[in-house]
Amino acid sequence: MNLKRLLIAGLCLGYALQSSAQEMDIKGKLFIIGGGSRPASMVDRIVKESGIDKGGYGIVLPMSSSEPDSSAYYATNQFYKLGVNNVYGLNFVKDEVLTVSKLDSIRNAKLIYISGGDQNKFMDIVQGTEIEVLIHEAYENGSLIAGTSAGAAVMSEMMITGTEMKHPKYNATYRHLESENIETKTGLGLITTIIVDQHFVYRSRYNRLLTAIIEYPELTGVGIDESTAILVSGKTVEVVGESQVVVFKNPDTSKTTFNDKIGAHGIILNIYLPGETFKID
Repeated sequence: MNLKRLLIAGLCLGYALQSSAQEMDIKGKLFIIGGGSRPASMVDRIVKESGIDKGGYGIVLPMSSSEPDSSAYYATNQFYKLGVNNVYGLNFVKDEVLTVSKLDSIRNAKLIYISGGDQNKFMDIVQGTEIEVLIHEAYENGSLIAGTSAGAAVMSEMMITGTEMKHPKYNATYRHLESENIETKTGLGLITTIIVDQHFVYRSRYNRLLTAIIEYPELTGVGIDESTAILVSGKTVEVVGESQVVVFKNPDTSKTTFNDKIGAHGIILNIYLPGETFKID
């Protein structure tokens, strides 16, 4: 068992070290949803992009939720309402003995949909396991990986946890622009050059994402509003849904400080509407 864990850890490390090269060869796409309701047109786009309307199947991974059975039910039901009945819930628990049949269900899925909830909970279950390895494998081989809310946050390599280090009482949005305040952890790393924030316009999360790109200027900050998604295909990103996607860049790696307050100069802001596209590194 120890040898098996070492092999899995080695595979996960390999993904991190070779991420840039892998992104050049990936056949799959990402469908990253900013939370809120999913209009039927968005769900239909997921179906079409994944190809499950023509064959194969999709799975819902509900491990972000404190009520995974309910989460899987509601996630699959959005597909059933469109007459798509080949999407199934597949739950895992921490340190579960993984069966071949459940692992094959991930490996062969044309759609992997990660539900909302708590991104930290999801990563606590999958990080360093064969589940994580097989999500990467499916993505590289052509599957569509979709996720909403917490399921959006886990997509990037650097993941916003939602915690303010200096103000631990939870708020939906940061009320400060301060250094060493944002907590991040390692996500799935399906995309390595951006950091994702969700419910963005509705919950006014500008301070949080600005803090992220000032502290980590090598990353592009992508804030996705509710009922809105980005479809990532290679380096091209399309906005899908009903609202906006806000993109911050810090090309000059600018950061100034006054006591614990942070500032920056030359920040680039773009706001994209449904149907528009932009490029990422």
